[in-house]
Amino acid sequence: MGPLAGIKIVEMAGVGPGPFCAMLLADMGADVIRLERPGGSNLLGLKYDILNRGRRSVEVDLKTSEGVKHVLKLIEKADGLIEGFRPGVMERLGLGPDVCLERNAKLIYGRMTGWGQDGPLANAAGHDINYAALTGALHAIGTKDSGPIPPMNLVADFGGGAMYLAFGMVCGLLETKTSGKGQVIDAAMVDGASHMMAMTYAMFGEGKWMDHRESNMLDGAAHFYGCYECADGKWISIGSIEPQFYALLLEKAEINDPAFENQMDVKEWPHLKAKLSVIFKSKSRQDWCEVMEGTDICFAPVSNLSEAPQHPHLKARGTFVNNDGVTQPAPAPRFSRTKAKIQSSPPYPGQHTEEVLKDWGIDS
Repeated sequence: MGPLAGIKIVEMAGVGPGPFCAMLLADMGADVIRLERPGGSNLLGLKYDILNRGRRSVEVDLKTSEGVKHVLKLIEKADGLIEGFRPGVMERLGLGPDVCLERNAKLIYGRMTGWGQDGPLANAAGHDINYAALTGALHAIGTKDSGPIPPMNLVADFGGGAMYLAFGMVCGLLETKTSGKGQVIDAAMVDGASHMMAMTYAMFGEGKWMDHRESNMLDGAAHFYGCYECADGKWISIGSIEPQFYALLLEKAEINDPAFENQMDVKEWPHLKAKLSVIFKSKSRQDWCEVMEGTDICFAPVSNLSEAPQHPHLKARGTFVNNDGVTQPAPAPRFSRTKAKIQSSPPYPGQHTEEVLKDWGIDS
């Protein structure tokens, strides 16, 4: 039923951003076949490895000519392929772009790496933290005292890598409908993470962004855009940038101090932030939610991982679902007609080998 129903994708099994990209495509209805090596295992307990949800698993030994032959047969019938190995690995397996596109001229061949397919660092090992560091994104995140703080692996792995590969795959699939030709997508996490910094680089170029942590409106320096601890040790967030939202913040917090009138006086931000810290620490998070949540202050409690799925707004929207006893994020975004859904729980490696070969018309 999803918008990608009827699309066939071959996924070379990996961990992290590769499976996340495949999950995005499967959630949208694509028939994604995950190719596992013999004896492969799930990163987490089987039912909890939700990045592998929604697709079927085929076991194949890529170290044998027979295994490679079967993969090429799958590729001949596929619309796309995604892989996340270092540059050159697929070529050494006999499954490089030239070989695959010769078998299937319309194939969209998606490649995701940290550094990209070329450049001085292309063959070096790395992780999300390194890719985010190189782009300037990591330098901008943190406080003056803390130094750079890794934002988990959201910026490069999932944002700059998986999301950009998924976007690239859909773009390629659309283009081939008119050209009749496939192509190779080079989705580098350094490229994607840099691209997500477009607004920051624009402001920096115009002199409206200081290249120091906790010195700008959106990086924790402004008193009206940040997080505050409450009396019970829990936290809230405010983002009262616009004058009318800021005025409402002062009203709801019962602030009459004239010092707060000069909202955009950067020199006063540290002092006003300190004053707001005292004010917010005078009540519990729930007290502040009762006063501010749902208003135009631009307010939200800082939920932990247990609280987020239980919040009334997220429950009402079905942002989280329970599938096979595991609470997990629902597919996103939403479509009015071709509704996305979780197609199945994570498979065990090789669970669907015979089934897939039969469905795709390949002699097993």
